[in-house]
Amino acid sequence: MANDRLRSAMLEKGVSTSELATVLQVDPKSVERWVGGRTPYRRHRYAVAAHLGVGEEYLWPDALTRDQIANASESEIVNIYPHRWMMPSDMWRNFFDNAENEIGILVYVGLSLAEDEGFQRILRRKAGDGVNVRILLGDPESENVKQRGIEEGIESTIVAKVHNALVLYRPLMSIDGVEFRLHGTTLYNSIYRVDDQLLVNTHIYSFPASHAPVLHLRRVAGGDMVSTYMESFERVWELGRPLD
Repeated sequence: MANDRLRSAMLEKGVSTSELATVLQVDPKSVERWVGGRTPYRRHRYAVAAHLGVGEEYLWPDALTRDQIANASESEIVNIYPHRWMMPSDMWRNFFDNAENEIGILVYVGLSLAEDEGFQRILRRKAGDGVNVRILLGDPESENVKQRGIEEGIESTIVAKVHNALVLYRPLMSIDGVEFRLHGTTLYNSIYRVDDQLLVNTHIYSFPASHAPVLHLRRVAGGDMVSTYMESFERVWELGRPLD
C-alpha cells in the first residue's frame, strides 16, 4: 500500500523524489519504493522526517512500538516549569536567539513579548538571516478570544490587549520574512517554536497563562509530543487570517 502521508508531506514541502534522494545520499529508486509503501531503515526514516519537518511516527505509524514511542516522547522533555513566571528571566530571549530556520508563536496576546524591544530586535535580526518568522495572535472579533477573557476574569480587557499587541508589533509587519495572522481557534496551549524546540504554555480554566505550567520540549527521533504540537500549530496557521 502506497505511503500517502509521505507523498503528501513531500508535495507540501515541494521536495521531489530526486531531491530527497540527494539529501539522504540514496538511490532515487529507494525513495520511490518508500513512497510506494516500503518501510526504510530507521536512520533513513529519521532523516526523511527531519528534512520534511514532520514526525517519524506520522510517516510510518507502524514502524515503532508503543513502548518505543512512549520512551522517545519522554526523552523529548527538557524541563517543566510549574508556572510560567518561574522561568529564568533571560530564557525567552536566549530561546529565540538560537533559531536557525524557524520561529513560530501561537498565542491570543503574548503581550509580555510584544512589549519587549529586545525580543523584537531578535526577530528583526533572525528574519534578516533568513529565519522564517510566523506569529499567530487572537482575532479580537473571535468569540473564543472573548470567552477566554471572561474565564480569566478580565472580560473585554483581552480584546484591548490584542489591539495593543498589534500596535506594538506594527514595526515588524513590513519586514520580509515576518508574517502575522489572526486566529479564532480555541487555544488550549500557547506554543512557542524555535526549529525543533518548543515552549508549551498550558492553559488552565480561570487562571492567567503566567500561572500555568510550561513544558520545554525538544524533538527526539521516534518521539510523538513535539510533532503533535507542531502539527497543531500548522493547522491553526492554515485557518488563520492574514493580517493586512
